[in-house]
Amino acid sequence: MISIMIQAHSLQKKFGDFCAVDNLSLEIRKGECFGLLGPNGAGKSTFIGMTYGAVERTAGDLSVFNLDPQRESRQIKKRMGVVTQENALDESLSVMENMLIYSSFIGVPSAERKKRVIDLLEYMNLAHKKDEQILALSGGMKRRLVFVRALLGKPELLILDEPTTGLDPAVRHLLWGKVKELHQEGTTIVLTTHYMHEAEVLCNRLVIMNQGKVSGQGSPQKLIEEQTPGHVGIFDVQFRDKLQQYAADKNFTFYEDASGIYLRAPRMEDLIVSGVQALQLRPANLEDVFLKLTGKELAADA
Repeated sequence: MISIMIQAHSLQKKFGDFCAVDNLSLEIRKGECFGLLGPNGAGKSTFIGMTYGAVERTAGDLSVFNLDPQRESRQIKKRMGVVTQENALDESLSVMENMLIYSSFIGVPSAERKKRVIDLLEYMNLAHKKDEQILALSGGMKRRLVFVRALLGKPELLILDEPTTGLDPAVRHLLWGKVKELHQEGTTIVLTTHYMHEAEVLCNRLVIMNQGKVSGQGSPQKLIEEQTPGHVGIFDVQFRDKLQQYAADKNFTFYEDASGIYLRAPRMEDLIVSGVQALQLRPANLEDVFLKLTGKELAADA
């Protein structure tokens, strides 16, 4: 029997006349890495806030560990770790001081605190910085330390709210490796991210939200196969007219944004256009799905 960690049914959150989460229904299963994708304002962070009681729902049902976040948030928080968008570390204190204070706050037994902090600092490659002031840490180190903080309570459920935004590729890949390890050890993970490749690498299943609603859901590969099968060519805007006519003649998808002209076709060879040099030819990916489902992709006859 599949155990459900988070269940939402017809969930709604309004701020005045604005509906941030609109009739959302989803299930997040025990042991999976589940992605929440969507543009800014899609409702991702509002939903995350509702899962641990920081945001009260307007209507609908929501349970976490079969508990109601509005009435039982304290019990939920004991079993959950959160990597927030903001680091929220006390920069006047050292790494160790920050983590020991937080360990005390969440109820880690006093006899276990120091060892647990040191073990997690080693796990996140930060043990050599344990006595450093927070001010002396790089941005990547601070993000890794926020992971340490989220893991101090040995959470069953780990919420990662845009955990790698602004990090260089080396740090991002380090954190991806740690997330995969935690997932393999049985931790249920909920990830919000603007990096489509991150979601493809880490997530078993995901939903794409837009304007508070679910626009699509499934595994990354299933969504790609259903929504944007085939291959994509990226071209310079100087070839717009020729490419738009080619797409219309072939009934291929054509869209344009600030980065260039995009054509999607069933086969790679369909994207070889006489007299036009492609900037890139590649298989369709989750970014193409995102653009389509959030209304950013133009139709073939646009």
